Amino acid sequence: MPSLPVVDYLSLADPPRLRGNRCLTCSAVFLQRHNGCASCSGRTFEQIDLPPTGMLRTFTIVHRGKRGDPFVSAVVELDDGTIVKSNLVDVPPTPESIPLGGRVELVTYPVATDTHGTEAIAFGFRPV
Repeated sequence: MPSLPVVDYLSLADPPRLRGNRCLTCSAVFLQRHNGCASCSGRTFEQIDLPPTGMLRTFTIVHRGKRGDPFVSAVVELDDGTIVKSNLVDVPPTPESIPLGGRVELVTYPVATDTHGTEAIAFGFRPV
């Protein structure tokens, strides 16, 4: 079954990884493509693989009422210092279950399948 990432900075290679764009002037890293660096206004970037592990900096538990079960929205600091916003998965959405400051790792999971059988693949982080 074919698979496609839901964002262009997710590589479904083996192993899956996030790809960042590093400013060649100041080394700031961005997940999405930029025409100019938000830190120094540089205009040249190189694409890099980001580390698959990091630390959970902060989180919030999101409740959507009748729209679905609660989920954990998180901010992760990767091992190279890059900050990523993502969902925290494979953990109950309760404060006492979430390891603030703990180690996390990148995971991928299917979120939908179209009428042709192509899976949309998202990423998240889970506690190590």
